[in-house]
Amino acid sequence: MSVRRLAKQQPDSFTFNAKSEKEIAFWLGKYPEARKASAVIPLLWIVQKQEGWVSEPALRVVAEQLEMPYIRVYEVVTFYTMFNLAPVGEHLIQVCGTTPCMLRGSEALIKVCKSRIGEAGEISGDGKFTWVEVECMGACANGPMFQLANKDGDHYVEDLDAAKFEQILDDLAAGKDIKYGPQSERNASEPHGTKVLTDPALYDGSRAKKIKLPNTGKAEAKS
Repeated sequence: MSVRRLAKQQPDSFTFNAKSEKEIAFWLGKYPEARKASAVIPLLWIVQKQEGWVSEPALRVVAEQLEMPYIRVYEVVTFYTMFNLAPVGEHLIQVCGTTPCMLRGSEALIKVCKSRIGEAGEISGDGKFTWVEVECMGACANGPMFQLANKDGDHYVEDLDAAKFEQILDDLAAGKDIKYGPQSERNASEPHGTKVLTDPALYDGSRAKKIKLPNTGKAEAKS
């Protein structure tokens, strides 16, 4: 695992907004007062969803709120790659580059990212995009895919090729809504174009073969 460090440029301060404070109260309610440090990951995630990344002043606010040493919060945020340690664009594109997606064409998506956005971790000129390559996100049957993180949440976008990916970036740049999930004719992870489960012969017994059943006294039965 590569070393992760905080960004060189940092804001002077950080404050949770009213929406974040409500979410914090919800998470702190899950833990006894003496164990509230257990909420460090949820609070760091709330920071990220509010700001898009986790700044150094935010670490100090979290440490103070949870009454835990600053270094403990620092250790957590630098260990988990889900936390952005530097500012990102409005839309964070997380492209899966692990073997199943690579075999299905993730390298073409990465090429589009480099030509449209820049190098991994950079913010595009219009401030709209940042992209990174990530490890397996568990959507192997729907590769290649990426996870889109923005103010609307975190969503999988799957069954892609370069042309579909370009169109999605165009739509996001224009402020349009996009379709989440598979970008193909299938639903979820079902096989492409299959109708096998709609064949009546699977259910009416017409495909059953006659077999002899030993030690039953019956000559034959269907199976």
